[in-house]
Amino acid sequence: VQLQASGGGLVQAGGSLRLSCAASARTFSFYIMGWFRQAPGKEREFVATISGEGGRTLYADSVKGRFTISRDNAKNTVYLQMNSLESEDTAVYYCAASVAGFIVAHASTYAYWGQGTQVTVSS
Repeated sequence: VQLQASGGGLVQAGGSLRLSCAASARTFSFYIMGWFRQAPGKEREFVATISGEGGRTLYADSVKGRFTISRDNAKNTVYLQMNSLESEDTAVYYCAASVAGFIVAHASTYAYWGQGTQVTVSS
């Protein structure tokens, strides 16, 4: 599975961005999809994940209520809508795919990773 993330950029605090991740998978709905991020000098951290059919989601506490993960299996794409952005959200955002069969927050369970897209929030 190849993943291509896009949609990052520079935004002011309080603004919004939508990230996209296109997958080259024969059966996209088979994969649990997740978003992770890594800020400078920090470890990669979980942001959100969504089940294969999109019925279940899980969010990190730090983004709950501000970010929304969704997917369009017909387009082989997963999205991350980010609202009310804060300077602490500045990071490289990565999409990832897992064959775990259930939504998980641990990066080690994701076998496939995209290249990352930079999100910078100015205060």
